[in-house]
Amino acid sequence: MGEKVRKHMLFKGRVQGVGFRFVASYSAVNIGVTGWIQNLWDGSVEMEVQGTSQQINLLLQKLYESPYIQIEDIDVEKIPLKEESEFRVLDY
Repeated sequence: MGEKVRKHMLFKGRVQGVGFRFVASYSAVNIGVTGWIQNLWDGSVEMEVQGTSQQINLLLQKLYESPYIQIEDIDVEKIPLKEESEFRVLDY
């Protein structure tokens, strides 16, 4: 299936108040990735996601396909794997 990776992502654009966290968490559960997502005070959204590269790319595709979300920039950094069993929406 592929080797698991973990990525930290910071999304900028029209990403708050448009269902971004809902689409991400719903898609993450269906795709089978783990991690977390949260809104930040500056209007951006922060996410850590863990799965195969194919799974993570599919999650990003779902976010780009949403009609209300408008991602203008993503900062992506590969980070160490973590032990976890779910995808969570965090409050900031």
